Amino acid sequence: MSLTELKRKSIRTSILATLDIIAIISAITFTYFFLYPVEFLFSMNQNHFIQSAIIYSVLFILIAGLSGLYDVAWRFASIKEAIRLTLTLVMSTASLYLIQFGMYGEAMERMLFLSSCLSLLALGAIRLGSRVMITWNSNSTSGLFNKKLKRRKDEKRTLIIGAGQAGRMLVRQMQHSQNHRMNPIGFIDDNSHLQSLTVNDVKVLGKVDDLESVVEREAIDKIVFAIPSMNYKERLEIIKRAKAICTNVHTLPMIEEVAAGKVSVNQMRQVSIEDLLGREPVELDISGIQSEVESKTVLVTGAGGSIGSEICRQILKFQPSRLLLLGHGENSIYLIERELRDLNLNIELIPIIADIQDRNRLKEVFESYTPHLVFHAAAHKHVPLMEANPHEAVKNNIYGTKNVAEMADEFGASRFVMISTDKAVNPTNVMGSTKRIAEMVVQRLGKISRTKYAVVRFGNVLGSRGSVIPLFKNQIEKGGPLTVTHPDMTRYFMTIPEASRLVIQAGMLADGGEVFVLDMGEPVKIVDLARNMIKLSGFTEEQISIEYSGIRPGEKMFEELLKEGEVHPEAVYPKIFTGIVSEEQNLDGKLNQIHHLKTSEALSLYLINWANDGIELQDDSLNHMRETV
Repeated sequence: MSLTELKRKSIRTSILATLDIIAIISAITFTYFFLYPVEFLFSMNQNHFIQSAIIYSVLFILIAGLSGLYDVAWRFASIKEAIRLTLTLVMSTASLYLIQFGMYGEAMERMLFLSSCLSLLALGAIRLGSRVMITWNSNSTSGLFNKKLKRRKDEKRTLIIGAGQAGRMLVRQMQHSQNHRMNPIGFIDDNSHLQSLTVNDVKVLGKVDDLESVVEREAIDKIVFAIPSMNYKERLEIIKRAKAICTNVHTLPMIEEVAAGKVSVNQMRQVSIEDLLGREPVELDISGIQSEVESKTVLVTGAGGSIGSEICRQILKFQPSRLLLLGHGENSIYLIERELRDLNLNIELIPIIADIQDRNRLKEVFESYTPHLVFHAAAHKHVPLMEANPHEAVKNNIYGTKNVAEMADEFGASRFVMISTDKAVNPTNVMGSTKRIAEMVVQRLGKISRTKYAVVRFGNVLGSRGSVIPLFKNQIEKGGPLTVTHPDMTRYFMTIPEASRLVIQAGMLADGGEVFVLDMGEPVKIVDLARNMIKLSGFTEEQISIEYSGIRPGEKMFEELLKEGEVHPEAVYPKIFTGIVSEEQNLDGKLNQIHHLKTSEALSLYLINWANDGIELQDDSLNHMRETV
């Protein structure tokens, strides 16, 4: 706390304590006069009264200070703070009762009781008065009592679903801010005790079952879903109903987003496809890794990417001494560094522009900083692009991974975690094949090195660069159509926070070359995502159509996280499984063969056959490639 803030707090506490003393002495004076008017007016000896008043006020100030009563921001006070005030006064009264017995051999019970009641009223009035003054000042432009009469013409008539704490906070924000352009018309809430009552000057207009009729009757322009704790299925059903009758539907952030510090409760977002994950988001307890990360140097490759940047955000919570942000693209590294620096944490952030294909540059980095933990998120991941550029996929995904992994071994890193993909299982494309071969490199090092190596596989990450969700959003904005490769195409989906937490947790569970996967529920059809996206955007399939473009080179109809028979039956950690993955015995020999393959077709076929253990895959695109070669 700065010197200015300390001074401001000291002045505020002094003023409030002075007012409390005046209130208590006034209450005990009035009570004494009321009960003993003759003694009060004509008695020459009033020591008993004066001593009691002084002791009472001093006792209250001391107990209030110890209980933190002067640290309360009374403009946001609730019943809890009122109870604390009452208990403080009760303790002061009881103490004075005992002191009077000790000093005078008797206690003035009636005076103590009445004066404590009057003191409570006066103390409460002081705090309520300060709250009213702040509220009056914050509404000075429109007035405290006529603010409903002076709404802006461009404000949207808004209905809030949920009259709980989140909904009430949202309404207060609307009432006290000129930036929202929303006029809260009413709540709907299933709490039967709130029906037809007003909450924060806004009426509860009905229950969720009445949504359609309330929207029509009140000419609602905008709906805000304000029950962030509701379970997935119920939330989805209500959002779909709201979207069917109103195109302008927003939702408050999920509790996870608020807890992560990404957004505040008064920040609303358009309903997005993350609401249709198909399952409840997986919560991983990563609190146990504090000792592994605290005061250590952590290196994240691909730190400017979707997953890499989220890993950086999560890692900062565990107080490493240094965080190395390594990436090839200067703009992405600049952006994540600036974001993390704005957090003003006492952690050294070191941006590093480097290409993981440049072994000498990596050696310079490891020599300079000797990282304890390495999270390897740098990779080429776009399937069609890697089909057209297999040599680049090999250089980055295989040799780049080999460089980083071997540097971790050479310079004694305690743990190394590689991010892989479900496309590495039975791969039919170059990208998946190079990631599977990179896994083999890491697994081999895990058997011979003191560094603990691990591989983490997961499916498509919602909202990441190049994923289908941004593509669908862009196509909807252009009026459609949405392009889906095949009606039966399925994929596993997870959120960016889920993916980053899986990587961190798996890194701490690693013992030597394991492959970890997250229980991601059932795979989701891409066409179902497209249909839900259209509905959530307020359109129908007649307005925005879906077109099938055909499977692209290297794509599979479905993805797997582990081959059949590879999964351990029991989770090594809640929601995390590990696989028994075959290792390559002739790794160096096969890597050397790559240099002799000059054409893209020959290299692609070689990689896919190698990654599939030489199995002849019955795939039309592969058969055609063999014939071409």
